Amino acid sequence: MHPLSNRPAGRALLGRFSHGGVDAARALATLAASAAFTASTAFRAIAALVTLCLLLVTGLPARAAPRLPPTLQAELDAAVADHYAGRTAQALEAMESLSRRGVPAADYNLGLLHLKREHPQADRDTAERLLLRAAEAGFVTAQSLLGQAYETGQIGKPPRDLVRAHDWYERAALAGSVDAQVAMGTAHYLGRGRAKDPTRALQWYRAAATGGDVGAMYLTASMYEQGDGAGRDLRLARYWYERAAEAGDEAAPGKLKEVESKLAADAGI
Repeated sequence: MHPLSNRPAGRALLGRFSHGGVDAARALATLAASAAFTASTAFRAIAALVTLCLLLVTGLPARAAPRLPPTLQAELDAAVADHYAGRTAQALEAMESLSRRGVPAADYNLGLLHLKREHPQADRDTAERLLLRAAEAGFVTAQSLLGQAYETGQIGKPPRDLVRAHDWYERAALAGSVDAQVAMGTAHYLGRGRAKDPTRALQWYRAAATGGDVGAMYLTASMYEQGDGAGRDLRLARYWYERAAEAGDEAAPGKLKEVESKLAADAGI
């Protein structure tokens, strides 16, 4: 049995990648069995996917299009508040009005409601149209969500368009989305949706690690430890294992001790 398959998060992660075929499943198994992939990383990856499925309150600088004028922002905030308070019809009316006036956050929220089948006239094509409009306007969360939706086949034709998914992941990653940076790293590591390229994988994982993703910190450390994607560098491995340990990764402290022992042995201590 695969070492992650007896854990709920491991099974979910395996399922996510297995839809790409036998080669993708085997590639993931190789990654998961390596020192670069632990159960804690798997849980982090699943958490990132769940985050993308939530209805987000807008206005976060790293995740949204340019800031709205105060009057439009107030309308948007009120619509989101209505949604969470259960005033669904009032929230939808306000979001539709904001969408007609070209507010990307309204397009995103409406698109997400259609995608999650929470809109009374839910429609996948409408979800795609609204999310594309928000993404093209620079709404980074919409770009990440489009990547996930094309990857899983929730929208788009043919189902599970990995190339198109990673076109959107890449735009979001370049705009600073840590989740999308992890997705790009995994795409290059496995060769799914992008060419298999450990060097590029390491670059994206390191960017996500710099952005605070704990799983990416561990992956970056392990790749430096193994010399995967770059020359073997135990000092950088120690740095990233230390960062991961400080951020709460359960496996990182043990790996940190191993790397420190290797460094001491290399130094003849």
